[in-house]
Amino acid sequence: MAIQMGDKIPEFSLKDQDGNAFSIASLIGKKVLVIYFYPKDYTPGCTKEACSFRDSYEDFKTMGAEVIGISDDSVSRHLKFSKSYKLPFILLSDSGNKVRKRFGVPSNLFGLIPGRVTYVVDKNGIVVLVFDSMNASLHIKKAKETIDKLQNL
Repeated sequence: MAIQMGDKIPEFSLKDQDGNAFSIASLIGKKVLVIYFYPKDYTPGCTKEACSFRDSYEDFKTMGAEVIGISDDSVSRHLKFSKSYKLPFILLSDSGNKVRKRFGVPSNLFGLIPGRVTYVVDKNGIVVLVFDSMNASLHIKKAKETIDKLQNL
C-alpha cells in the first residue's frame, strides 16, 4: 500500500553514492526531508530534476531541509552521476527497488518506467506531501511550497 500524507515513513538503510551505509533514522528528528524517487541516472528528465534540486539546494538547506534522491542505479553509477553534475545531496542506491516498494511508488508507462514521486517529511518523520508527476520541473516548486507552509505553522 502506498504511503499517504499523514503516514510515518518507514525506516530504511541504503548505500549512498560513496558506498557508505545511510540510515534515514539518522535524520528523523533533526531535519525536514525531501525524498525524491526517480527512474534513472543520466536520462533527460532525471538529469533535469537532479540539476534543479542542485540549483535549489542552498534554498532547501536554508529552510532546514535535506534532499535525498533514490533510484535503483548502482552506487558507482550514482557516484559518476553525482560528480558529473556536481550534486551536493545524497543519492541512494535502491537495488531491487525494495524501498521504492515500501513507499508504494507506482510505475508509469504500463509498468515499464519506475515512477517519479517526491515526499516531503517533517522532522517527526510524518509525510506532509506526496507529489507524483513525471514532469520533473514541478517537484522542486511543490517541495519548496510545502516546506514554506510547514515553517509558517
